[in-house]
Amino acid sequence: MDTFVQQLINGLTIGSIYALIALGYTMVYGILRLINFAHGDVFMVGAYTGYMLAIHLGFASSPSIIGFVVVLFGSMIIAAVIGMLIERLAYRPVRKYSRMTTLITAIGMSLFLEYIFVVIFSGTPRAFPQLLPSDNYTLFGNATINTSQLLIFVVSILLMLGLQFIIFKTKVGKAMRAVSFNLNSAKLMGVNTDFVIAFTFALGSALAAAGGVLVAQYNPKIEPLMGLLIGLKAFVAAVLGGIGNIPGAVLGGLLIGAAETLVVGYGQYIGIPSTYRDAVAFAILILVLLIRPAGLLGSNVQEKV
Repeated sequence: MDTFVQQLINGLTIGSIYALIALGYTMVYGILRLINFAHGDVFMVGAYTGYMLAIHLGFASSPSIIGFVVVLFGSMIIAAVIGMLIERLAYRPVRKYSRMTTLITAIGMSLFLEYIFVVIFSGTPRAFPQLLPSDNYTLFGNATINTSQLLIFVVSILLMLGLQFIIFKTKVGKAMRAVSFNLNSAKLMGVNTDFVIAFTFALGSALAAAGGVLVAQYNPKIEPLMGLLIGLKAFVAAVLGGIGNIPGAVLGGLLIGAAETLVVGYGQYIGIPSTYRDAVAFAILILVLLIRPAGLLGSNVQEKV
């Protein structure tokens, strides 16, 4: 039981990160029907932004809660601006073209972000500074949770609740829901759709950057390609939960994270090596899509031809 609880804690920790990133995928898809494959690299940009802020503001040498908060929100703000620039410079000019064009643009933007950071920072991994003291707390038997894991849980929940508040309790959130329902009708009703789309990119990018800083606290090694695999898994989480559905993205992220770590802990008993943990996410996706193509919380929408 101790092992199960420990693996579950580890799984929900990484699952919370997947959920934060998956929210960006699902919001952009809900607004534009676009898969923003550069979103995983914005997660990487957030981690590097946090690294630079921690070093240059002096928080790396003196861990404190104030330093962590400044680095976290500073990274989110900078990533939000970068997300808006990506939308304005890369996606908006091709929005009127086919979906294949926007998809290729998204892949190109992903590669651009990855290798511009390779040029700037080199491909050598860097150690992210510890912004908070690391302590372990016993929960159940020998199962423990450390400060970084607790931080990921608390910050992720607060950010998800904040997103829910923005979408369902604010004027811009109502506009986002209107654009998601029908972009052209929202435009005819006087909604500034360009602003709503840019705001959606900013919001998703800020959440991805928060995930980057939190992951760097949990596993303090950052590199320019770190967003590639995590971004793909977050996309799988978004599709698993029902892409375009915000609660579905959260559910999908937690399920993928839990499945990965349970495979590491118990896979040997059912003939699945722990090295297959990355393949498990995609296997689950294929299985779910075969049974329920719209995802766990998604709904089938008929489109007129």
